Amino acid sequence: MSMRARLAGSTFVVLASFVLFALPANAQDMDCLECHDDVEYTATAHPDVSCGDCHTNVTDRRHKRGVEPLTDETSCGECHSSVLRALGRSAHGGEAACADCHGGPHDIRPADDFASAVSAVNQIKNCGGCHDEPPALIEGYLAGEHGKALLLSGLISAPACSDCHGDHRIMKVDSARAPTEHHNSPEMCGACHQMLFEDWKAHSAHGMAWQNDADGPVCVDCHASHEIVDPTTYDARHASARNCGNCHEEYLTTFRDSFHGKAVHLGLSAGATCADCHTPHTQMSADHPESSIHPDNRLETCGKCHEGITPGFATFEPHNDPHDPEDNFNVYVVYMFMTGLLIGVFAFFGIHDLLWLQRSLVGVMRGEFEEERNAASGQWVRRFRRKHIRTHVVIITTFMLLALTGLPLKFAHAPWAQSLIDVLGGIDSTRFIHRVAAVGTFGYLIFHVVDVLWRTIVRREKGMFWGPNSMMPQPKDLWDFLGNIRYFLYMGERPKGDRWTYFEKFDYLAVFWGVAMIGVSGLFLWYPDVATQFLPGWTLNVAQVIHSDEALLATGFIFFFHFFHTHLRPESFPMDLVVFLGKMPLERFKTERPLEYERAVESGEIENLMVDAPTTRQIRDAYIFGSIYLVIGIMLAIFIVWALLSH
Repeated sequence: MSMRARLAGSTFVVLASFVLFALPANAQDMDCLECHDDVEYTATAHPDVSCGDCHTNVTDRRHKRGVEPLTDETSCGECHSSVLRALGRSAHGGEAACADCHGGPHDIRPADDFASAVSAVNQIKNCGGCHDEPPALIEGYLAGEHGKALLLSGLISAPACSDCHGDHRIMKVDSARAPTEHHNSPEMCGACHQMLFEDWKAHSAHGMAWQNDADGPVCVDCHASHEIVDPTTYDARHASARNCGNCHEEYLTTFRDSFHGKAVHLGLSAGATCADCHTPHTQMSADHPESSIHPDNRLETCGKCHEGITPGFATFEPHNDPHDPEDNFNVYVVYMFMTGLLIGVFAFFGIHDLLWLQRSLVGVMRGEFEEERNAASGQWVRRFRRKHIRTHVVIITTFMLLALTGLPLKFAHAPWAQSLIDVLGGIDSTRFIHRVAAVGTFGYLIFHVVDVLWRTIVRREKGMFWGPNSMMPQPKDLWDFLGNIRYFLYMGERPKGDRWTYFEKFDYLAVFWGVAMIGVSGLFLWYPDVATQFLPGWTLNVAQVIHSDEALLATGFIFFFHFFHTHLRPESFPMDLVVFLGKMPLERFKTERPLEYERAVESGEIENLMVDAPTTRQIRDAYIFGSIYLVIGIMLAIFIVWALLSH
């Protein structure tokens, strides 16, 4: 046979082989698709695979009896044997088949195809089909920064499920070989956050402990695993204290009770949290030279929020516990003094007013106060001038604003605190209102002091500091107190009252004490950088104790005792309008202030004191104004008791 003939024969054989082995597969597929016209696989990851490559058990004879279902071993394992072996050794081995993750055999797409069931954008839905408990697992990822970056921002490089957990070799989260295992997780996170990881290893007490295989917090302990939030947001900053407190419980308690802790809890986004002072990835012990809270570094650390501070400011103790004498003895002494003052005042007036209440109720039932309660229709006597009425209105208004805005901070963790802050417009609005009211408080105090000095020095009025018209305590006040106790105990008559009673004098002088204590300590807290220019930082801790406890003393006394002395005692219930009208019925004047009345009659001054009865509108307006503040005060009194009981 010639060479040409041999070459022609060889060519024929090759062509015949192609026709016999290549074309029949496609032809077979075409034959299959004549019946299975709902199948489309050419756009999948297997466009070059024919039907027979997977359906190897299909023959003309067996096809007539029905096709046996495919298994991973009989189909996927033919080509992906190594993957199938890895899957068998994984956490999914025996639990999940290929199709459970990759989809049906005719819908499998390449992993980098957005339409693939295992693509980054579809993994959360795919994995969540089985891992739906607890719900926070999936919901947390969707709400976290990783989920939002991937699914909302379209950042494909953001981690999906397989980036952290692996794919075919996935292990249980607590497996020693799992990347998500507690000790392995820093390296897992460091694969993306390399700079933070290296910084944490080299400059953090937590990272150094991790390198030494010691127990300690790692990335997921602070940032969580699925619900990873932006660390700069308020929610993340607020949560940081809780996360740190899981290990540093004693410091969590002192932080919660500090101004920083209370303000952050109530929504102050700029308030300092653990990470602001201790730095998030370079936490070192306080005595380490590189620590942000080392004495040599505190000025810089505090200066991030407090500009222009002095070295004295840096000695402020943010975690001071005033209950512990070993923490700072000076602060402890002040705290004990304020606690004793609170208990003493409340105990004294509590017993005093309970005795008064029961005696007044008996007096009402006996009809002892009918004359003074029903004397509004007769002649009226001036008790206060217009400037006194206006001053009292300013006092009431500023005091209520201070109480409304200060008590939520005092009891920041009480059930009602956040709601009250929200009603007032948020923490920033509350702080602004509090400071405006503080300025108003200083304003009326200065006005009154100047008025007293003007009347004493310039006008030379007598009796400002001694005598029946003076607000200074005098021997008669002691006798009146003892006489009232006998009266309360049914052992004598009610003492004859003069222009001022001993409890009214206490109220008056308490204003000076309260404004001085609350005002000065408040200025220290308002301008800490100025205060610590000439005082040590721990004086701010003292100022916080004084401001907080004195404010509680003031509000508690007004709402519980002053309201009773003026409005809620049975003799004057539901309200005493004298302070709003500036006048009172003559018959009541004779009964409550007999000594002042007798003196006015003897001197002939009584005629100058007589005034017109108030109009119906004046009485109505006084009731409306007084009721508003009375209701607010009673509400705040209830809140105080609620907070103390739930503490």
